[in-house]
Amino acid sequence: MGILRTLITKALEQRFRRIDRMRREPLSGQQAIFKTLLQAGKNTAFGRAHHFAQIRSYADFTKQVPVSPYEELYPYIERMLKGEQNVLWNTPVTQFSKSSGTTNARSKFIPVSAEALRDCHYKAGADLISIYLEQKPGSRVLQGKNLGIGGSLGTHPQYPQSITGDISALIMKNLPWWAQIMRTPTLDVALMDRWEEKIERIARLTINEDVTSLGGVPTWTVALLRRVMEIKGTNNLLDVWPNLEVFLHGAVSFVPYRGLFREMIPGAQMSYIESYNASEGFFAIQDDLGLENQMLLMTEYGIFYEFIPAEHVGTPHAEPVPLEGVKPGINYAIVISTNAGLWRYLIGDTVRFTSTDPYRICISGRTRNFINAFGEELIVENAETAISRACAETGALVSNFTAAPVYMQRRSKGGHEWLIEFAREPQTTDIFAASLDKHLRSLNSDYDAKRSHDIALEAPIVQAVPPGTFAHWLGRQGKLGGQHKVPRLSNSREYVDEIAGMLQASGG
Repeated sequence: MGILRTLITKALEQRFRRIDRMRREPLSGQQAIFKTLLQAGKNTAFGRAHHFAQIRSYADFTKQVPVSPYEELYPYIERMLKGEQNVLWNTPVTQFSKSSGTTNARSKFIPVSAEALRDCHYKAGADLISIYLEQKPGSRVLQGKNLGIGGSLGTHPQYPQSITGDISALIMKNLPWWAQIMRTPTLDVALMDRWEEKIERIARLTINEDVTSLGGVPTWTVALLRRVMEIKGTNNLLDVWPNLEVFLHGAVSFVPYRGLFREMIPGAQMSYIESYNASEGFFAIQDDLGLENQMLLMTEYGIFYEFIPAEHVGTPHAEPVPLEGVKPGINYAIVISTNAGLWRYLIGDTVRFTSTDPYRICISGRTRNFINAFGEELIVENAETAISRACAETGALVSNFTAAPVYMQRRSKGGHEWLIEFAREPQTTDIFAASLDKHLRSLNSDYDAKRSHDIALEAPIVQAVPPGTFAHWLGRQGKLGGQHKVPRLSNSREYVDEIAGMLQASGG
């Protein structure tokens, strides 16, 4: 094992030179990927239908290939799910990541090619550790094991020819042998589909391991860590894993969870690295531990990027620009073309560039995950930052939350209702609501204008829900674990009313 870890360390040092090139020469990497993708796709069914062979420039590409949400690419994806090949990509694709968020079905099925695993997800995993080691030269992170929960895999009754599951499960399942021995728990446990049993098994199997790093979605990691500490009878996770030193997290913003993790893992030895990964690809990594909520766009992972100003999505003005056309401070919707055959795919996330030299981003929200019922244009970034500040001000800790509009009635104004699961409750929810409102007003001028003198919006309503509420609700949707998460904001009351109805039915 010592020789293996030495070899891995040397390989990671090589990776860091490539990361530095992505900082210095991002556009040349994007140009090379653009050409490679077009060459790979030109003889596919999609490539022939959109005349890839005639494309000579980016301008040609924008004329020949439309920007598409999932629903418009789905007819091609369905052919792949049924076993047809050379449809969107030119190498065999038999694995699909299952994700939520589509309007025409319960789940999206995102193609995962061998190239996407090798040149995107696995490179990203190596680069996460490489970046960490470069900034923590005395680290012992490779001397122990990485703990990751993972999702689950299976087959869909309509598509028995294909493997479907969470992207984390597909990544774990296909890891090379040398990576498998450096992680815990065993694969059969990590990929279990019964969530409550999985948490219990992982907690008991890993409690005596030398865990030096954690990886995964904060929401589900919290559930595991709490169970581990319950078994050990401690409130400090370092009593269980004294050599734990880094949490590699992604899928949801870490802002609302930071205080909770610092309480569970006190002390200066713990570091946190944010990443921006999704079923569709691995997009960005926090390359500087001192820059919270800023990530380097990884431009050599087989993904070609375009960006649409978020305010123009769905309008005639929705003209994407390539990476060299972006400007800091603007909310952009991401459009990707990938080495799994997603062509000019509107992923649904919005980002804001904090820097263009190098290209660093923060996640600002979702194109469909916002509240704008009264012209307040409240985005997820506003909500998460305000929640974090309200926690700091009131001494509360938040595990999860969602919010939706309260519609205007004949004799009442509009407002927002927040369902919040507290890990540590504030003195009163009214005090927390006032703090939340204050910080939302400071962060969002449109919200502030509507709240001024209660002109259109009344003060937010905060409802504390019992522990486990959101996990229970996700379980009812069949979406426990993996990349699944609670929608932070919704412009309709669908989620809030479902959760409130569930609580009422259970007497909660």
